[in-house]
Amino acid sequence: MVELRVWLDRDPVGVLSHDGATNRFSFDYTQAWRDRPRSFPIVPRLPLQRPATQTNEAHSAEVRQFFENLLPEGEALDHAAQANGISKSNLIGLVMALGKETSGAIRVTPIGAGDHLADHRDDGRRDAGDHDGGDQDLRLVTHEELSERIKARARIPFSVWDGKVRLSIAGYQDKVAIYERDDQWYLVEGPRLASTAIVKPVPTRPQLASLPANEYTCMQLAQRVGLDVPKTRLVHVPEPVLLVSRFDRFEDTERVNRLHLIDGCQALGLSVSMKYERPYGDGEEVKHIRDGATYAKLFKLLDLSDRPARDKQMLLRWVIFQVLIGNSDAHGKNVSFFCDVGGVRLAPTYDLVCMPALGYDQLKDTYAMAIGDAFTQSELSPFEWASFAHECGLPIRMVSQEVRRLSLRVQDSLSDVMEDVRVAGVPEEVTRRVIAVIDANCQRWVAGAPEVAKLREEDVR
Repeated sequence: MVELRVWLDRDPVGVLSHDGATNRFSFDYTQAWRDRPRSFPIVPRLPLQRPATQTNEAHSAEVRQFFENLLPEGEALDHAAQANGISKSNLIGLVMALGKETSGAIRVTPIGAGDHLADHRDDGRRDAGDHDGGDQDLRLVTHEELSERIKARARIPFSVWDGKVRLSIAGYQDKVAIYERDDQWYLVEGPRLASTAIVKPVPTRPQLASLPANEYTCMQLAQRVGLDVPKTRLVHVPEPVLLVSRFDRFEDTERVNRLHLIDGCQALGLSVSMKYERPYGDGEEVKHIRDGATYAKLFKLLDLSDRPARDKQMLLRWVIFQVLIGNSDAHGKNVSFFCDVGGVRLAPTYDLVCMPALGYDQLKDTYAMAIGDAFTQSELSPFEWASFAHECGLPIRMVSQEVRRLSLRVQDSLSDVMEDVRVAGVPEEVTRRVIAVIDANCQRWVAGAPEVAKLREEDVR
């Protein structure tokens, strides 16, 4: 039996266990955490008290799905496994290797000899091997070194620095987590300091060379129209990299504090392979299987929020904005929620990309999650918007009004955003392609939104 201590920032909340003989996982909260007046579960699917009717197999599946969603995907996962000499199917090994710096507040550390769950009080003490450190925890990354590492990715995985994997953030795109201080960038370790920003370089595929500039443009536009987005900067080292401030971190005079964050798949109890609504693809034989993440499931989840009406309105605007910018890859792991004693609340928006403007034919134009039954822009109609409203428990008239309002606001903001991103160094050709796609979508839905309001609930049932 392997046991790992699970923390929410400084607080030890429970133990993750794995029985190799049965390949079962379990998670148990500490009694001290359960007894705290304002304690809460790390995810709604793992309540403070395990349901008496839940089988060991069902509990194991919930635990595995939560923790596997903390890990990177694709080549980044391959590199993490190789760097640590473990199989990429070895969840416990990967969590042990990468768990000190994940998305949100979760930290995972080994339990030392004699350091048993029952003996550990919830007083903020650190694990053996952790230390406050200080500036010795700061490893400077200069722009020159970053540029060399970007060029060397064919030989050295971008997530591996000084022989260590410096990434435990879900997703496929190359990225590294850094701590920023006085315009200097550092790699950090230890519980006192944590990364405060994500650096995303140009992808290795030449066809995606415009991705950082494209994403920066879309993020600036989202900010202009009132979506809650993190601060982003386009930095040239001289290669363009996108610097995204972490909204799950805040720094005070003594330390970097972690905020607990879960993504849509964690919140819904889905494995990473189910982040698309059609998890088995769009082929004729399997496209009817829609067991993955859906908008209806995400809106239902917000019934657990302490501000459900506001959060549902913000999630609706998130959906509409994805349509307007042509982001067909807005899947279940691209939406996140703060999780605390108040339940779950929608977190800021991230990973906003105008996919058609990338000009890469191999990128699918199928929506990651359908609007009604529409999986493509050509299939999306006023009827499908009304069906979406019905499925998500939203008033059809409200959806119609939000589609038109946001389309107009985005359209009105395009010229200002073009100037903003030009100053930041976005190539004119990139801006032109992005703006052309978005303007065409806005025109379509400024005209089409009133048609949505003409439909009634009985029309779409």
